[in-house]
Amino acid sequence: MTRPLRVGIQLPEVEREVRWPEVVAIARAAEQAGFDSIWLGDHLLYRGDDRPERGPWDVWTQLAGLAATTERVKLGPLVACTAFHPPGLLARMAASVDEVSGGRLVFGIGAGWNEAEFRAFGIPYDRRVSRFEEAFEIVRRLVAGERVTFRGRFHEVEDAVLLPPPARRIPLMIGANAPRMLSIALPHVESWNTWHTHYRNTPEGFSLHNAQVSEAAERAGRDPATLERSACVLVSAGGNDERPETSPPVEAERLADHLRELEEAGADEAILVASPITETSVRELAAVLSS
Repeated sequence: MTRPLRVGIQLPEVEREVRWPEVVAIARAAEQAGFDSIWLGDHLLYRGDDRPERGPWDVWTQLAGLAATTERVKLGPLVACTAFHPPGLLARMAASVDEVSGGRLVFGIGAGWNEAEFRAFGIPYDRRVSRFEEAFEIVRRLVAGERVTFRGRFHEVEDAVLLPPPARRIPLMIGANAPRMLSIALPHVESWNTWHTHYRNTPEGFSLHNAQVSEAAERAGRDPATLERSACVLVSAGGNDERPETSPPVEAERLADHLRELEEAGADEAILVASPITETSVRELAAVLSS
């Protein structure tokens, strides 16, 4: 049976300085307007390009607050970097947010990529995929309710367990495209997500990218039909352009058609990266999709 495309919203990250009252207002607007999910980036700092240095709020603190101030929408990091916390503590934070939300967390996870923030906060940048592989095993087993002993090159836990125990097996989403990352994660995750720049923000690009992920799933011993596919979509929502990106944005008036084409290309979910991202733009995009 064909599943209807789910549509989510990414909340502001580094477009401008956004304080908590506006974050809550945008999240509540997204929930009231009928969007299925809201997402927050996990970064520490951006610098080194032609814009002023900037960074978002801590993703797990914000997710916990949103879990308590929303009722229906799914919530998730897009995506949590395993390098930023010891894996056991990362699993504990995810389990706590899932509990506060009443079982609405989708645990997006990845290895990170922005070297500047790693260096700034003293986090090792070398062998990121090898470090991710060890951390991922610990995290995924803990949030599944297992008791874990693991001794690796980078991480070690001894009889670790999450207490209180998670109320459910928290679903995992991998945010990665490189072959080795996919080979590590695809046997274990419920879904895969890609950023709009990786598929040029077009249904045709997503179709090709999606086929590659299906091939990677088969190589990893996973039935591709059991893997959900999630695509971030850059959308021009009028007003000032807050996200100068390398892929062309979808104009708001074409969004409904674009999402239908994206669904035909194999997407189960679209996460809108609106520019600008405001309470007004969220409501306007919802109105476009419902018309």
